[in-house]
Amino acid sequence: MRIQPRQQILDIWGAMVSTCYRDEKWRWDGIIGADSISDSEQLLCLLYPAAQIETFALDQPESMSEDVRKVLAPFGGPVGIGTTVLGLIEEYLARNTDAGDVPRFAAGSYLRSPEDGDPTAAQRALEVVDGYSRSVAVCIAALGFARGFDRWAQAERRTAINTRIADLSRDVSTRLTAAMVGLVRSFAVDTLAPHSPSGRAMLGMLNQSGQPQSSVMHDICRSLERVRARLRRDVMLGPALVSELDNEDLLFECGWSWGIVQESSPVDFVPTTIGSGQGFADRRPYLHFTITALDAISDVVSPRTRELGLLDETQQRLAEALRLRWEITQRYWSTVARFGTGTWPLEDIPWRTSDGEESDYFSLLVSAVLIQDLVERSAADDDLTRAVGIFDELARRGRITRRPTRADPSVALHYPGVRMTLRGSELVDGGGSRLEWIASDFAPVLLERLLRAARLSGNITARDQLMELAKQVMDHLDHRMISDGAAAGLWDDPGAAFGASAQRGPLPSWYMTERIVKCLVAADRTYRAVSLRSPAMVVRAAELLHEAEHLLNQAMLDVSVYDTSANRFALDAVEQKLDRARSVIDSQPGTAFTLVSAALIELDQLAWARLDAMRSA
Repeated sequence: MRIQPRQQILDIWGAMVSTCYRDEKWRWDGIIGADSISDSEQLLCLLYPAAQIETFALDQPESMSEDVRKVLAPFGGPVGIGTTVLGLIEEYLARNTDAGDVPRFAAGSYLRSPEDGDPTAAQRALEVVDGYSRSVAVCIAALGFARGFDRWAQAERRTAINTRIADLSRDVSTRLTAAMVGLVRSFAVDTLAPHSPSGRAMLGMLNQSGQPQSSVMHDICRSLERVRARLRRDVMLGPALVSELDNEDLLFECGWSWGIVQESSPVDFVPTTIGSGQGFADRRPYLHFTITALDAISDVVSPRTRELGLLDETQQRLAEALRLRWEITQRYWSTVARFGTGTWPLEDIPWRTSDGEESDYFSLLVSAVLIQDLVERSAADDDLTRAVGIFDELARRGRITRRPTRADPSVALHYPGVRMTLRGSELVDGGGSRLEWIASDFAPVLLERLLRAARLSGNITARDQLMELAKQVMDHLDHRMISDGAAAGLWDDPGAAFGASAQRGPLPSWYMTERIVKCLVAADRTYRAVSLRSPAMVVRAAELLHEAEHLLNQAMLDVSVYDTSANRFALDAVEQKLDRARSVIDSQPGTAFTLVSAALIELDQLAWARLDAMRSA
């Protein structure tokens, strides 16, 4: 299907209003019990498009788009829509702040116990990177909305709204600071001895050409030399870890663990009441939480956040600390994904992590980090061309572009999802079972990265392949949309794609719906980017334009400015076409080619008419 981000986002908003807004009250539940993460995901379905796409903005009632007003009409008129959104943000903050005004990021029902029985209450209160990341996105979007709505309220002398916004902005800023501190303290660096099980697993993944281990160690050390140096020099690490990084006989990994890392120190320039809780997470990076953190930091360091001045002085310092970790992590994973001179490790699907776990999902996550790094560094087309093959293979193996077989193990990528053990979670509450996190977002992660890669690609063939694959993934996701019941128009019904064994209940999954909304925002950005142009088409259009202008000049020799005949008007129309073609020839050579071709046809018809008239005379 054609991806139509505007219409599809409006449809999701309409479905949300029908599902969640009843008797002027908002329902926060979904297939996962309401908690900090689920609340954030649900609110992002509304706030994220409004923050990222100008025509979806909800903070200026007088200029709100007509189709947006219509789909959100149950909230009231344009002013009612703004005040309702304001109320939802206030309710979100109240639901996720404790009695001491300290923000909560509890993972709640997202945490699973592999053993019989549920996690303890203390374990459910654990904070994970997804909670920090989703809250960062909510807070950045909420601050932008509040800033715009406050300007409107001041102009309209709505003092009551201004007062509410002042209180809300303070509380949102507090939550944003706490979430950013959580991300800083969840950053993890781990070292591995080459002969340890983890070291052998890592070297086995990187060594695609069968080189001696000593040679691979030398090459990977040289490739990551700058990353290692920046970690030692610029990131606040403990003395023991710095000493380990100094030892070039050790391998290392960096990224984000599942939560605040054990023995992680509080951030010294932030009040001790914010983000100073104990860390339980093992210092080993997790790919899932790494990509989640990187996406959130992209919002923090985006030009929009900077231009709107959404961060205070403390948050700007935190943003710089996160930017540093963001850059180092992207460079690290981009390097190891493409290590060597032959086959990339990333092309050897599935990716094997240092703990020996293998999954196509891990290959997708490494691809996602690679694309993010390539976007930041304006990558070569060769890298993107190779990425096309990886994405295509992942779509096939994930049974997105191929039908699943009976009892197909690939279905587990989507339902119930990929299980990840949270090392250190067993230390909570005096010791208990080690918890698990389940990730089931394979398809939307693939779609969003395809769209990002397509926006980056400068190769027309590669971009067409990426967009065609993106449409197929969107077909798959569209098939999984809930088709009936109260949650119709939202996600997720994996049983529609994979059969009864993947059937879920009638409630919406905000986890999946929020990710699809992000994909549609990515599609909007891709469509708004300047279209690719073929150098050959530019040359051909320029050649035709030269010929057409020469013929027009010849035709103009026989007319004057005082001529009011049809012939003169026809030549004026040709001139307009050529002027338009000249103005778009660099950005839209195909359009210019078509305009000039039409002008040449008209000039030829006029020439034949003149010849015919001369013969008749």
